[in-house]
Amino acid sequence: MSSVVEETAERPAAVTRPRRRPAAVLQGVLIGLGLLLLVGGFAVMAVDYRPYGIPTGSMSPTLKSGDTVLAREVEGSAVGRGDVVVFRDQAWGGQLMVKRVVAVGGDTVATTGDGGRLTVNGKPVEEPYLASQGPQGSTFSVDVPAGRLFLLGDNRQGSLDSRVHLEIDGGTIAASEVEARVEATILPFGRTGLFARTSAFDAIGGAKAGEPGPLEPAFYACVAGGALIVLISAAGGVAGLTRRIRRRRAA
Repeated sequence: MSSVVEETAERPAAVTRPRRRPAAVLQGVLIGLGLLLLVGGFAVMAVDYRPYGIPTGSMSPTLKSGDTVLAREVEGSAVGRGDVVVFRDQAWGGQLMVKRVVAVGGDTVATTGDGGRLTVNGKPVEEPYLASQGPQGSTFSVDVPAGRLFLLGDNRQGSLDSRVHLEIDGGTIAASEVEARVEATILPFGRTGLFARTSAFDAIGGAKAGEPGPLEPAFYACVAGGALIVLISAAGGVAGLTRRIRRRRAA
């Protein structure tokens, strides 16, 4: 009679995975947060804003020839008096231009005889952003039709704006021709900065200059996210190096 030999297989011992240190978990969370801030802020700027180059000094000193600005895409109906906008109008040559809106549909815009001071609906407007407070050129008075805008350059003595096109719709453009509202200068670096909203037209009532968009918080989110990633990564590297040095000394 042959005997049956029963073989028993030993169960492999359970593999114990080393537990992650709380510091490593915190490091991963902070780096993830940094990536979220960086990517989220960049996405907002990439979707909402476009860069534009300024070819002339017609908007000096607010904008100078050679500046690069960031402008937020907006509907023309959302534009108010005082906004600096990018637009394209075929009656003005079909080129992209940057000017300041000084009157909207329903307004009466004019200049007075005493130095060409601007008035809107009979109210004089103080314009601190102008290149010069001297004579502004020939006098005019225009009733702006509904859905149209009257625009001037901040350098009134060197700007080809609505005053040059008075024979065509009173120098106005359709609000739908507006592509974007300028919110910041990004180049050259010495002039980098956000635009301050002007209150020059607030006393008139109605369509005021628009409030800034999400550019500033998006920019700071990018900066904070990038800084957080760099700092946490550097701190993790230093901590790892410190542990290795301690092990070598202990050995």
